[in-house]
Amino acid sequence: MSYYVIYDGNCNLCVTLVQVLETLDKGKLFRYVPMQDEQKISQWDITAENCEMGMILLDSDAPERRWQGSDAAEEIGRLLPFGSIFVDAYRTLPGFKWAGDKVYEQVRDNRYAMFGERSSTYKSDYTPEDGTNP
Repeated sequence: MSYYVIYDGNCNLCVTLVQVLETLDKGKLFRYVPMQDEQKISQWDITAENCEMGMILLDSDAPERRWQGSDAAEEIGRLLPFGSIFVDAYRTLPGFKWAGDKVYEQVRDNRYAMFGERSSTYKSDYTPEDGTNP
């Protein structure tokens, strides 16, 4: 099983997080598609407007199975080795999920002001060429 991470390729924070994932995963589980690649994301019926709600994680075998925003971040964390221990704890602690969702929304809506905007869109070495399963 593999996943597509659709991220903001112009956001410094988003790109840094993708680069960390690339280093940890080395393309084994995740492939990365910048939301600015409208041709590629449109094959999954995703629009630029959809992307305004945050990063998207798609199951490459069943693209209708998807997570967005803080739910996508949690699912990515859960899929990493030993990540489910931390994500499960985070989800069960009273108020943590709610607070995490609110922090995610604030960062999402203010990411360029907080972390800056890149002068060119970052494209991962682990970007699918044709949009098919990696």
